[in-house]
Amino acid sequence: MALGTGAATAIAVIPQAAYAQVYSFNSVDVQGNQRVEAGTILTYARISRGQRLSAGELNDAYQRILASGLFESVDMVPQGNTLVIRVVEYPTVNRIVFEGNKRIKDEDLAPIVQSQTRRVFSARVAEQDAQKISEAYVTQGRLAARVTPKVIRRSDNRVDLVFEIFEGGVSEVERIGFVGNTVYTDRRLRRVVDTKQAGILRAIIKKDTFIEDRVEFDKQLLNDFYMARGYVDFRITGVNAELAQERDGYFMTFSVEEGQQFKVGQVAVNSDLPDVDVEKFQRALKLRPGVVYSPLRVENEIARLEKLAIREGLSFVRVDPRIDRNDRDLSLDVTFNLVRGPRIFVERIDIEGNTTTVDSVIRRQFDTVEGDPFNPRAIRESAERIRALGFFGDVAVDAREGSSPQQVVVDVNVEEQPTGSLSFGASFSSTSGFGANISFSEKNFLGRGQAFSFSVNTASSAKSYGLTFVEPALFGQDLGLGFAVNYSETDNLGSDYDTRIGTFRPFLDFPVSDNGRLQLRYTAQMSEIAAGGALAGGVVATEAALGERIDSSFGYTYSFDTKRAGLSPTKRTLLEFSQDFGGVGGDTTFVRTGVKAVAQTKIMSEEVTLRATLEGGALSYSKGESRVTDRFMISPSLMRGFDYAGIGPREIDGSGNSDPLGGNYFAVARFEAEFPVGLPEEYGISGGLFYDMGSVWGVNSTTSPAAGNSIVSQDFELRHVVGFSVFWDSALGPLRLDFAEPLSKQKYDEVKNFNLTVSTQF
Repeated sequence: MALGTGAATAIAVIPQAAYAQVYSFNSVDVQGNQRVEAGTILTYARISRGQRLSAGELNDAYQRILASGLFESVDMVPQGNTLVIRVVEYPTVNRIVFEGNKRIKDEDLAPIVQSQTRRVFSARVAEQDAQKISEAYVTQGRLAARVTPKVIRRSDNRVDLVFEIFEGGVSEVERIGFVGNTVYTDRRLRRVVDTKQAGILRAIIKKDTFIEDRVEFDKQLLNDFYMARGYVDFRITGVNAELAQERDGYFMTFSVEEGQQFKVGQVAVNSDLPDVDVEKFQRALKLRPGVVYSPLRVENEIARLEKLAIREGLSFVRVDPRIDRNDRDLSLDVTFNLVRGPRIFVERIDIEGNTTTVDSVIRRQFDTVEGDPFNPRAIRESAERIRALGFFGDVAVDAREGSSPQQVVVDVNVEEQPTGSLSFGASFSSTSGFGANISFSEKNFLGRGQAFSFSVNTASSAKSYGLTFVEPALFGQDLGLGFAVNYSETDNLGSDYDTRIGTFRPFLDFPVSDNGRLQLRYTAQMSEIAAGGALAGGVVATEAALGERIDSSFGYTYSFDTKRAGLSPTKRTLLEFSQDFGGVGGDTTFVRTGVKAVAQTKIMSEEVTLRATLEGGALSYSKGESRVTDRFMISPSLMRGFDYAGIGPREIDGSGNSDPLGGNYFAVARFEAEFPVGLPEEYGISGGLFYDMGSVWGVNSTTSPAAGNSIVSQDFELRHVVGFSVFWDSALGPLRLDFAEPLSKQKYDEVKNFNLTVSTQF
């Protein structure tokens, strides 16, 4: 029966005209109660034997019994000196059933409802539960969902509570449009907002459903996008979401005013504090006139100046930026005023919600500890670092007054999320045959913020095993310590020799500037080459005859990445320089050098991304000589258009068989452009054009081929490749399909016109 018909209205049988009458009862007779004791009912009524009661007081007693929530109806009938209280108890809930739900499982709905089995049934609570279930469907974009609670009477005053659910269809976002934008196209802005348009991948893309709360998030994303690019007057004048007549789709329109782009004008430091050396703070500034204004640039300068104040022993000094607008030249003068802030200290930092992650992992994200001066900006930055860990689905950091107005308590509430993955798979390669792979990774190992991973890959002709562990905050500092262990047995991708290589590499990583980091490492490597038979060339056979070799080296890598400071959303520069010095023990002495430079910029309203990459390496031995396992070999990801080891020195026999030897030197330049191809952006497909050129050259001066064989491509010979790419943000991850055609190549190069890889974001 429907819920509304099962609950009778309780009415006390007290005539209105009798309110002036006074009652006195020698006894009270409670009738109809089964679970609730009569004494409990009398406690609610508050009526004592012989107590004189007016009709109004008797009605108050009735109201108190009814307000207990235990009874469907209550009747109070005076019968001479006896008061008869007749009650009808609410039934108990025998079981709770969900019917008609497919999109949300029973185990996910059960925690939403407040009604519970073996508890008293409440029609009001059941209606509230139905509303909560409907709201759960609304968050999935199913605005037409309806939930009807019904009760089925059972024996012993029990009921089954049934929620009949009509899920309805998804109310999708059919179209996202923008009005008032002239600098950036609709296509570019649609990539900014979190909501996406419905398309052929709507079953996979879960962000094409209309969710009202997401609209506010989209507005914030648009505001941040424009502000980071100097459009300080940007504002959203309205968001119109029209529901189609069929109630299955929305048409969203954002009305915006972009304004003008402003750049940084004059930059200065000012202070009236007698103990502040203004010139020293002025020299510490890195913000320069002429760059596009961004709040992030100003925030970075504030943080830099406040840290300098702490180093100078200036307590409670705060940086108050003043922005002066120059409409004539569209610039903003920035003055950093150093002022004395309030004397407020951090009393304590309370952390809640972390059931797995230990407190120290969260605490080390704070530059502030108990007893330090309170700095709201430092607390906000700490909250961002906690979110950036990726360990938590939700992070809330708030400050409240402590035990006194001069004390502040920082409350940190986190909601943990899964941080590990375990995968099993199978593979097939024309060179290594069928194989199986198992991999496990955990970026919050044992809740200590450590990264741990291992992988096993097996195939008929290639096997590899790897183990990696990283402690990212040694001694609670930004100091990474880790090690990697790898072992592989391969036939070197189809050549006429086999290899065994085992590597152990501990390393230390730390920052040396805002954008720079330095890694120090030690590498111990065991390697062995086994000639595959008569087809192996003389060079490989000679190197295989040397047997097992141990290399021991110390090395470093310095990297400079402008993304670390995040100053420009449209440009990025990456520089890497690395060297490894062999000879600290082991069988060889060598120097291995690598260099990489990448520059990226976005043009045409950020629709087109241009990227240039230069990469090279050199290997030099003073004791021993390089072998095929040591020298550089180009892969398709390094230079498109050629197979692995497809270019460079090779030993050729009379039958045309060849062994790739690798080179002691390599140099590659890659130039590419990525752009939209006209498809709806919700498909996640874009295109690209590329031009690569490079070479691998140089083998040992003592290397000689077998009789009748020759070594080709020993000298620098530049290859040129052009092609196009297809980028697809698929459900399996970002994929990249490269179609390449070499413009110039050597006779024995091995061409690879198509390559499918997982795309990596620079």
